[in-house]
Parts: sequence; C-alpha cells; structure tokens
Amino acid sequence: MNDTKNSFNMVSLFLPDIKDMIDRGKFLELRELLTKIHSVDIADKFVEFSDKEKIIVFRLLKKDKSIEVFENLSFDEQNFLLKNLKVIEISNILNDMSSDERVDLFQELSSEDMDKLFLLMKKEEVDNVKSLLDYPEGTAGSLMTTDFVKMSPELTTREALIKLQDDLEEGSSEHVYSSYICDENSILLGAVDLQQLVKSSSKLKLSEIMTDVSNIKVNAFVEAKLVADIFVKYDILSIPVVSDENKMLGMIVFDDIVDLIQEDNTKEIYELGKMYIDDGEEIKYSNSNSFDLIRRRFAWLLFLLVFDFFTATVLKKYEFAINKVVALSFFIPMLLDTGGNAGAQVSVSIIRGFATGDVTFDNFFSIAKKEILSAFIMSIFIGIVAFIRAYLLQRNILMSFVIGFTMLCVVILASITGMVLPALSKKIGLDPAVLAGPITTSIVDIIGLIIYFNVALVFLPSLKGLF
Repeated sequence: MNDTKNSFNMVSLFLPDIKDMIDRGKFLELRELLTKIHSVDIADKFVEFSDKEKIIVFRLLKKDKSIEVFENLSFDEQNFLLKNLKVIEISNILNDMSSDERVDLFQELSSEDMDKLFLLMKKEEVDNVKSLLDYPEGTAGSLMTTDFVKMSPELTTREALIKLQDDLEEGSSEHVYSSYICDENSILLGAVDLQQLVKSSSKLKLSEIMTDVSNIKVNAFVEAKLVADIFVKYDILSIPVVSDENKMLGMIVFDDIVDLIQEDNTKEIYELGKMYIDDGEEIKYSNSNSFDLIRRRFAWLLFLLVFDFFTATVLKKYEFAINKVVALSFFIPMLLDTGGNAGAQVSVSIIRGFATGDVTFDNFFSIAKKEILSAFIMSIFIGIVAFIRAYLLQRNILMSFVIGFTMLCVVILASITGMVLPALSKKIGLDPAVLAGPITTSIVDIIGLIIYFNVALVFLPSLKGLF
C-alpha cells in the first residue's frame, strides 16, 4: 500500500520535471526517471501530457513497460497512439499484448480500423483475436486470456518447473501461478499451482499431485457474473475456461474479475442514484466536464421530476383538508422522509441479495415474510414515537393518532415496495437497481399521502363529510 502511494506521489511530483526534461531534450535522464515510475501511474497521468509529450514519453519507455502502460490506458489514449506511432511500433504493441487486453481494445474499434490493424499482426495473433471476439460480451470467453501454461500429466515436478522458467523467458505466459494439466487433445484433467510444484518431490508426476478443477472450471459461454461468484466463493487466483467437450480454451485471472466487479459496483451505485450508467464507466472529475455530468444525470432527473408530478396532484386533491386543518402539513415531511428511508433500507438489502445470490425467486417468499414481520414490528415503535411527537406539538389525541397510524402504514408500505420493485425488475430482465432508490421513494410518497389524508378524513371530526 505504501509503495503504491509513494509511486503515485512520485509521478505527481515529477510531472513538471518530466515536461521540463522534454522541453530541454534531456531524453536519457527522462528515460531513467520513467523506469522508476509504475506503469499504472504513468497511464493514469497520461491524459495530462500534450499530444507531442505523449508520443515522446511512450517512445522512451522500455518495450515491456510500454506494453504495460498501453494496456492500462483508456481506449481514447490507446486510439491516439495507434494513429500516431510508427507501423513497427504499433505492430510490436499488438503482437505482444496479453490476449484478453488486446480483445478489449479490438471490441472498441470499428470494423475498418480493425482490418487495418490485422495487417500489422502475426497470423496466429489475428486468429486468436477473431476467435475471442466470437464470444458474446459478458461471457467467460470474452474475459479469458489464452496466455496460460498447459502441461502434460506425465511431466515430473522438476520438468514442470523447468518448463515454467522457459515459458517466462520466452514471454509466452505471464500467469505462472497456476498450470493446467491436459492430455494430448487439450482435454482438461486438473491443475497444479506454483506452490505445489515447489513443495512436491522432484520425481513426482503432475498426475499424482494435480488437484480436481471440476468445481471451478467454467464453460466459455457462462455468464461473467457467475465466474465472479466462483472467484469469491473459492478464493482463487484463476479459473480455467473450457468448451462443451471439456477442451481447455483459456483462463480468467483475478485482476480481470476485480475490474468486472468494480464495473458492476459502479453500475449499481449509479443506478441507485439514478444516473446514466454509460456501460459502467466511472465518472472521474479529473477528465470530466460539466456536459459529461449533465449527460449522465439530466434524463433520470427529468423522469423523476415528471413522476413526482403525481405528488403535487395528490396534495392538490386534498387541498381542502390542509386548509381546514393546517397542522396536517406540519407532519408531511416527517412521514414521507421516514417512508423513503424505510424503503431504501429494504431495497438495498434485496438488491445486494440478488447480486450475491443470497436472494433468489426460490427463497423470495420466505425472505419477504421476514422483511414484512420486521417492518410490522418496527412500524409499531416508529408509530408510537410519531404519535408522541405529534401530541407534544399539537396536544390533540386524534391528530396524534392519525400521525402515528399513518406512520405505521407508511413504514410497512415502504418495506413492501422496497422488496417488490427490485424483484419485479429482476423478473422482467432489468437490473434490480433500476427500479429502486428514488423511484421507490416517489411511489411511497404518492401512496403515503393518499393514506395520510384518508386516515385524517376518517378520524378528524373537523374533516368528516368534507370529501
């Protein structure tokens, strides 16, 4: 953690020096400085360089580091480099990138640009990209890398370690913490991690020490969300991806799943806040402008405003009651805010449950019973507190009863709404977060007001016969 922080401070601290070295032509000194800065940090600050500075900085990076920096750049920055570097430089980048990062890049390109770049790549790399692009986005196949270590079950642990060293020297694989044992037809048999290889006797065959992977291997067309669940459940670093015939196709590593989880979490947060999710792209104030913020927020804000017109309609309908008993207006914010809070508590729990698999349609009714029972118990206590508050303010038993009873109803209503809307959304194929948050609050506001005024019409003598 400290090393990462220091690296971040270094790239921020030396940014003016880097620009100054470029201006003064001190490229040897700059090249040495860049070796001390983490690739991720260089990529993170790349946007702060001018176009000319970007080209110079990138060309001064050593080959391996330039690949790492390129893989961590945003698509816009990658596209800029692809349009401004020399053909040989682009060829080296595309051929040496990890297969999963390369596919991520090509998924963003137009067909025309894709075909141009294919001309600069080795045939085997082009075939690899095309095969990976065939997998639908959001599946295990779209996330996997084909840069994995495959070994024969007949190898000894000593021979396996030598093979790992050779693979590292050749650069054919960067993920050596797991090796997959396959037969001559690439059928997956098991797996061996690096620790097992080091600890085992050098004469043992891999078939004797390999572990079963039947619980963690995934089909290439499995939903990526399920892959993330397996990573979390088994606390592993990689997952083998296989075909329907159990043929080893590739592997998914934990850093790709971290990116996926972060993207999904970003989507959920933005959906709860009712903002345009833009494929889960995080809003970064460092490279966003006011228009970006407006674009992400305005449509939902306008929709919710229109939705809340119904609240004004309800208030207008019962205007005569407020004019007759002005005190009714005192407690509207308290009732609505409490209803919104109660609904948000339940909806967040249900949404999170659907996301983790803790809530399913098979157990939904048993969960609903728990939520309704807890809502009923809480509503009694909340209603009593509201009753006491109203009585202290108005010294009117009937008015206080109206407030307390309405509060009880609103809390139960909000809890049911907070459960039903995410479940309904899930049922029709939408993300549960879409119908949560502000929409839950708006619905509770409308129905809560109707309950409030109708309870008042029943119990307050001064309003009887007016409706």
